[in-house]
Amino acid sequence: MSATPIIVDHPLVQHKLTLMREFDTPSAVFRQLLREISTLLTYEVLRDLEMNTKTIRTPLAEMEAPILKGKKLVFVSILRAGSGLLEGMLDLVPSARVGHVGLYRDPETLTPVEYYLKLPEDLAERKVIVVDPMLATGNSAVAAVQRLKAHGAKDIKMVCLLAAPEGVETFGAAHPDVQIYTAAVDSHLDEHGYIVPGLGDAGDRMFGTK
Repeated sequence: MSATPIIVDHPLVQHKLTLMREFDTPSAVFRQLLREISTLLTYEVLRDLEMNTKTIRTPLAEMEAPILKGKKLVFVSILRAGSGLLEGMLDLVPSARVGHVGLYRDPETLTPVEYYLKLPEDLAERKVIVVDPMLATGNSAVAAVQRLKAHGAKDIKMVCLLAAPEGVETFGAAHPDVQIYTAAVDSHLDEHGYIVPGLGDAGDRMFGTK
């Protein structure tokens, strides 16, 4: 694994991301675009799922057909904005288990404060996908993955819509074994810890809050 993120540059992903970046995109449209992009990101993230075969009968013949191997996936949403990515992922993999890590960023220190944690059992035996739209400072993602590892998770991937170089560096230093998947790595963070050019606060834009 490497701290270098995998950028999903499919034309549909990039087109939808541009629409999300526009400041006058309504919340309802923003949420729908995020859901659509998350499905496309999930397709790429799960490319290496292990397969097995089973004997089935089609209307014409019996055959050995491919089927997913192992225990169900776990999607872990970093609240609150992670829920927007989670919905699209569950559209694609409805049988996945779901966990939640509630974190908010202290506006003064930019450090994460945990207020909620609920995870499925047997994380050590499952592939875990952590989702949060914005990898800005990286502090929240670092804290969330550390909590998952403390609960036994070993096979972890990080999925975000946008990342900043600072967040990629911070996350990679803390968790070099966790691959990052994103639609874009933007220029930098501003003095308030927001990604530039970015798309603003993903949670506020999803839910119409300030």
